[in-house]
Amino acid sequence: MKENDVLVKALTKDQNFRVYAINATGVVDYAQKNHDLWSTSAAALGRTLVATLLLSNSALKGKETMTVRLNGQGPVGFMVIDADANGHIKGYIQNPHINLPLTKEGNVDVAQGVGTNGFLEVLKNQGGKEPYTSSVPLASGKIGDDFTYYLAMSEQIPSVVGVSVDINGENKIQVAGGFLIQTMPGADDDAITKLEKKLKEIPSIPTMLAEDPNPEHILDVLFGKDNLDIVQHLPVSFECNCSKEKFAKDIAGIGKKDLQQLIDEDHGAEIVCNFCGKKYNFSEDDLIKMMNEKEKE
Repeated sequence: MKENDVLVKALTKDQNFRVYAINATGVVDYAQKNHDLWSTSAAALGRTLVATLLLSNSALKGKETMTVRLNGQGPVGFMVIDADANGHIKGYIQNPHINLPLTKEGNVDVAQGVGTNGFLEVLKNQGGKEPYTSSVPLASGKIGDDFTYYLAMSEQIPSVVGVSVDINGENKIQVAGGFLIQTMPGADDDAITKLEKKLKEIPSIPTMLAEDPNPEHILDVLFGKDNLDIVQHLPVSFECNCSKEKFAKDIAGIGKKDLQQLIDEDHGAEIVCNFCGKKYNFSEDDLIKMMNEKEKE
């Protein structure tokens, strides 16, 4: 990941807003290269990675984790993202090779790629037997709007989520980042009105991060440097915690008939991690050992 890949958390000194800003250019660049993403797929997955990093940092603590599933029935298909409270994230997209025509404004058409005939689903693993699950219909397929709608409907928190991924003509990630603004209880109406006006006037996220890759710059533009108390700087990275042991448990969990079929017909198995693309090979002897363990059960 890149040294500027960091999430900044702050509170406005007037206690009206809790705010987050992130530069995740390295995270999205890694995902783009690792999954061989074409432009529409890269922008869709990239925006969802950025938004999930913002959401997970605002909603999780300790060892809690979060899974985001998003499927609008568009050409890019479904996306699955896993994140924790410590800036680690991984994700994949069903159809990596989607490159739709640009919008009239010359931007990647994420909304068309994602579609709107579906849901944004969030699963929080907070230590209980079952994760807490909530979902909302997609608002626009542009990702930022969809996460904003999720926070309003499922978390009951008036919020604004802005995310952006800038890709050049050679399919290279130029910049990826975003912000999350949450209204605090009892926030001043005038402050909210002023912020709404400011959001319509600010430069684009790529423009702000091009001016200064430190995501604090986004918050400075929005609220002014002197009006913020910085709470945290958190490095963010694309990290997969897959292992041969974890996949071995998955294989051991399939039925005896299917396991025997792998032994008799394939004489082994190769598992590819959806999140990072790493391959794990299991020999015929490995599978026979698993079958023997099953016989003892």
